[in-house]
Amino acid sequence: MIKILKNLQKKEIIFIIISILFIVLQVWLDLRIPEYMSNITKLLQTNNSSINDILREGLRMLVCSLGSLILAIFVGYFAAFVGTSFEKKLRRMMFEKVESFGMEEIQKFSTSSLITRTTNDITQVKMFLILGIQMLVKAPIMAFMAIMKIIGKEWTFSLITIIGVLIIFVLSIVLIFITIPKFKKVQKLTDDINKITRENLTGIRVVRAYNAENYQTSKFENINDDLTKTHMFTQRLMAIVNPVMSSIMSGISLSIYWTGAYIINKALIMDKINIFSDMVVFSSYAVQVIISFMLLVAIFIIYPRASVSISRINEVLNTNSKIKNGNLSKDNGLKGEVEFINVSFKYPDAEEYVLDNISFKANNGEVIGVIGSTGSGKSTLINLIPRFYDITEGKILIDGVDIKDMKLEYLYDKLGYISQKAVLFKGSVKDNISLGKVNNKKVGKEFINESLSIAQAKDFVDKMEKGIDSNISQGGTNVSGGQKQRLSIARAIARNPEIYIFDDSFSALDYKTDYNLRRRLNKYTKNSTKFIVSSRIGTIKDADKILVLDNGVLVGIGKHKELLNTCKVYREIAESQLSKEELENA
Repeated sequence: MIKILKNLQKKEIIFIIISILFIVLQVWLDLRIPEYMSNITKLLQTNNSSINDILREGLRMLVCSLGSLILAIFVGYFAAFVGTSFEKKLRRMMFEKVESFGMEEIQKFSTSSLITRTTNDITQVKMFLILGIQMLVKAPIMAFMAIMKIIGKEWTFSLITIIGVLIIFVLSIVLIFITIPKFKKVQKLTDDINKITRENLTGIRVVRAYNAENYQTSKFENINDDLTKTHMFTQRLMAIVNPVMSSIMSGISLSIYWTGAYIINKALIMDKINIFSDMVVFSSYAVQVIISFMLLVAIFIIYPRASVSISRINEVLNTNSKIKNGNLSKDNGLKGEVEFINVSFKYPDAEEYVLDNISFKANNGEVIGVIGSTGSGKSTLINLIPRFYDITEGKILIDGVDIKDMKLEYLYDKLGYISQKAVLFKGSVKDNISLGKVNNKKVGKEFINESLSIAQAKDFVDKMEKGIDSNISQGGTNVSGGQKQRLSIARAIARNPEIYIFDDSFSALDYKTDYNLRRRLNKYTKNSTKFIVSSRIGTIKDADKILVLDNGVLVGIGKHKELLNTCKVYREIAESQLSKEELENA
């Protein structure tokens, strides 16, 4: 929290200072009202007093009340401004922090939890801050000033007030210790609700195809019931607070008046008016003291949940990505050369290596095919190049430089990455193709059209109502799987990178489109290095080098014809996909 507060702007700090000053003035006005009430009480018992004297004191009370109201409105406005500004900064810090995470950190928190922390948790902190500025500052000031007013008055009245404060204090402590564990559970269950809802919406087609609606509903209801019961428990506890506080406040007033009546009854006639006046004033100040502690209790009520939210937010902000940024960002004359030197990799906390002692070199302009059975480590291999994970052992060099020594932005500028699952963002076709900047330059319209043409996507884009300005819905749900893949490929082409990474990016394309796309792509990108992961031999058989993986081990490297004769694993894959004639004519 302190780390975040350091980022407050000058305007926000000024607003906080003004709010504190206004709160002090507001409390001063509130505490002047009982004095005027006391004066009115004395005037009513004085023979020489006039109605004008009473009205004058009443007018002063009215001015104080009105002034207090106006100041409260200003304080509320300033607190809301500071709270929402704080929320904006905190949400930005969270977003930027998550953007810096590698896959390891994202998987540690889970997507649903990160969403909850960036939305619900930050909202809880904002509400605590807004109420804190108004109540947490006001309560101790009011309590202090009210206590100073009643010091030296009747000791029995003071004793009654102290007993009431102690009861409130004990109640607050008990509530905090009971509710904090429950609020931790509430935030965790909110994560789970988010996760199940997201999972259900993402897999809605599968759920319906398998008649699994009841199963999914049952999963949701179990967590929803647990969340509801926990919420009900905490709300019932909180519901006790108001009636208890009202009872204590009424009890204090009643006790003061009861005690005061007893004292007045025994006092001399001349002292009765002063004692009665003091009793009225003391009763008002005692109520102010209790109200102060009630405000603190209100803060204590929302503090447990805010405290849990702050801890969850700090957990994200204090997590540093294991993918460290390098320092190098200058070309050394080489372009698109990639070399793996004794590279081994295992996932965090895993015991077995996914890749074991991989070594090969890809020269500029070469096409590198990567093939192997399911789970052999094909995607993992190429995901190490953009540093989605850092290797466990060995080195990966690009243009002769260890990728760990490169600035991440510089590394990414060299790459055109097309993921196994095509990802499109809400916006126009043009926005998706020109995503990001290359060398700090936006992608031009002509280049976008050329990229679409090479990716075999121009025909269907031209048929859209607004062409490249046509809307793409979130996740690309208004285009087919093959169209999404072609748009993803066009996005990579538009970057004109030194190295292309195709992670099984042709799987949703028919053979004709696949052939035409690769033919145009090879011609256009002849000066770029290309990594093509595929489970189809037809997609990679013309590659300059084919890497054959089997259980994370590189069991073969070479051209198609060569591997048919030298690599048993590659031969088995080829025999399962190609006819006898194709094998013989290879």
